[in-house]
Amino acid sequence: MYKLLSHNDLDGVGCGIMAKLAFGESVEVRYNSVSSLNLEVERFLDHKPEDTFLIVTDLSVSEENAIRLDDYYKKGGKVQLIDHHKTALHLNDFEWGHVLVEDADGISTCATSLLYEYLVKNGHLTASDSMAEFVELVRQYDTWDWEKNENFDAQKLNALFYLISFDEFVEKMVERLANSNHFFFDEVEKQILDLEEKKIERYIRRKRRELVQAQVDGYYAGVVYAESYHSELGNELGKDYPHLDYIAILNIGGKRVGFRTIHDHVDVSKIAGTYGGGGHVKASGCTMTNEAYKSFVTDTFPLEPLREDPRKNDYNKKNSPLGTLYENKHDELFYLYPVGKQQWVINKKKTKLPETFSSFQEGENFLKRNHGAWMCKDDKYVRYVMEFVKTK
Repeated sequence: MYKLLSHNDLDGVGCGIMAKLAFGESVEVRYNSVSSLNLEVERFLDHKPEDTFLIVTDLSVSEENAIRLDDYYKKGGKVQLIDHHKTALHLNDFEWGHVLVEDADGISTCATSLLYEYLVKNGHLTASDSMAEFVELVRQYDTWDWEKNENFDAQKLNALFYLISFDEFVEKMVERLANSNHFFFDEVEKQILDLEEKKIERYIRRKRRELVQAQVDGYYAGVVYAESYHSELGNELGKDYPHLDYIAILNIGGKRVGFRTIHDHVDVSKIAGTYGGGGHVKASGCTMTNEAYKSFVTDTFPLEPLREDPRKNDYNKKNSPLGTLYENKHDELFYLYPVGKQQWVINKKKTKLPETFSSFQEGENFLKRNHGAWMCKDDKYVRYVMEFVKTK
């Protein structure tokens, strides 16, 4: 008999699907939040059911439970933990622990991909194209490689996971992967996903108008309240506001904070770690501790939302060789323009500021971070440029 304890997101449930394909009715699967896993492990260790192989995936155990599991393992108990989070690397010190963030080729792993390899390697599962394709979609979504590779099927798979129940999703995927040569979405799923995509677009448009900017522990964070579509929202807001280091998504009802970044220089797992959480470099989270509540709710609640840049400008555009015009709530105008190769400067009220910038993005970051500025519409830009040219 096998018992699988896994996370309750797509990657964690992907592990459940692989286990069902490998062991069928001989596996009991339970999906857990980060906080509830240790209670499940404690319950297992308290009862020690005979001839049961415990597998933990996509989650790490507490230090106390790690010691208890190691004692259980050394006395003949069967345990295997498989994870891919940096915060769990210390569990590699135990024989039953297998934590791998990247494979030998430098490709980010996920728990589903690691469990799939483990099951195939140990003869529990016969590899197939359909399973490999499904596993790769899960991996790309969980590691954000889907965004870099523009693999929107990975995004759709995650959307489908949240649109139907756990049981229905698992049942559909197990049947499909067991009986098909390749992974696919059926026609009903395609229609549901098309409707969902439009719903997500509307949701993101609304949340753009609610985003506030705050400086937290030396980082510039965008803070927004949202209960749904955290990955999609974090990704789109990060691209809309690249001057922000990360996006903090507050789920007050769930008492959780999600952290997302599009930048390589920011590790949000470390940011989440300061509040007792963890996760991936670009996607992490924590519970709403008193410290997190103060940083992201109390201190940011009085702030005004950021103003969006116009999306339909024909003339006032980013990175324009003629320069880009910005304004702020104090009716101050800022003109960011190039003066040489890889050198940009800013005029404020037609007076040049002392700072120089090596790129347009660096200059825009400065304006948005320090002056709360946004791009002007075309009419104001044309008037300004005409006057600027006259006085040069």
